[in-house]
Amino acid sequence: MPLITIGLSHRTSPVEVREKFAFSEAEIPATLEELRRRGLVTEGVIVSTCNRMELYAVTPGSEHEAVENIRRFLVEKRSYENALNGELYLYSEPNSIEHLFKVACGLDSMLLGETEILGQLKKAYELALQHKHTGARLNKAFQRAFNVAKHLRTSTNIQRGSVSVASAAVELAEKIFSNLDEHHVMVIGAGDTSEKTARALLSRGAKSLIVSNRSFERATQLAKELGGKAVSFDTWAAEFQNIDIVISSTSAPHYVLDREKLEPIMKARRNRPLLLIDIAVPRDIDPEVNFLESVYLYNIDDLQAIADNYLKQRQEEIAKCEAYIREKAQALLGAGETVTFQPKLAQA
Repeated sequence: MPLITIGLSHRTSPVEVREKFAFSEAEIPATLEELRRRGLVTEGVIVSTCNRMELYAVTPGSEHEAVENIRRFLVEKRSYENALNGELYLYSEPNSIEHLFKVACGLDSMLLGETEILGQLKKAYELALQHKHTGARLNKAFQRAFNVAKHLRTSTNIQRGSVSVASAAVELAEKIFSNLDEHHVMVIGAGDTSEKTARALLSRGAKSLIVSNRSFERATQLAKELGGKAVSFDTWAAEFQNIDIVISSTSAPHYVLDREKLEPIMKARRNRPLLLIDIAVPRDIDPEVNFLESVYLYNIDDLQAIADNYLKQRQEEIAKCEAYIREKAQALLGAGETVTFQPKLAQA
């Protein structure tokens, strides 16, 4: 039975599509259970982040049949009007193993070499393992992926410099405001990415920090750790009068800020510039707010320009990493011919 990877990412689809197929942590065990119950997979791990939704799976029967069935399952699951012909990609062995290793190492990330993805991959694997949706094939593949990532992090310079979503967001803020010394920041959503973003903003000299989260206890805890102020999730909009930069990264299934809500706030601010960085998928902020005067909205895909600069600096390191990954993927599969790393698109 083949081990495949099927999914979509920032390389094949914009955030408008990715957000439709984002899975919350609570949804994933039941989704994997349904895939197995229908006989579409025998083992499975779902990785859902701001930049990708991927299913790593061991499938019965033919590869083509498995991909077609899984594609239909995803479209049906999300009631999506499109057939996912151009956005969905498939990797089969050994490319599926190589792809897993690349993801673990940050080589397939929007921000090359970023570190968050390894933690996200481990969390996704542990969730599937906990609910008994993995077996010998995926257990071995994921454990080897974590070892490869650890080796490349310590033996190459692929992660040198500012290579996280959080740090790229801060770099963008500095380009807009030149320096952060006199600027006030709000972080909406107190998860891991938000915490790292808040720490990075403060390290660059942000004057003050406000944290808002659906769990006020969590917001209070983070604000205390960082010397900031916590506000209720129901009242954060009232703080906008004095805020210059907003980093939003909640897990809300709908917009938490739209044009109707922001327009009167901007009038009260007398249209003082406001930078909004939406790093959530699904998105937290309605794109329509971009049409308001003095509002500058950037989403996760807008960070790609920063990622491109990192890419130019790391070409030699990428070659070293890919050679090592190919070697380890072939060793995991019991040697074999080297295959060029190229995706195949699933067909309708």
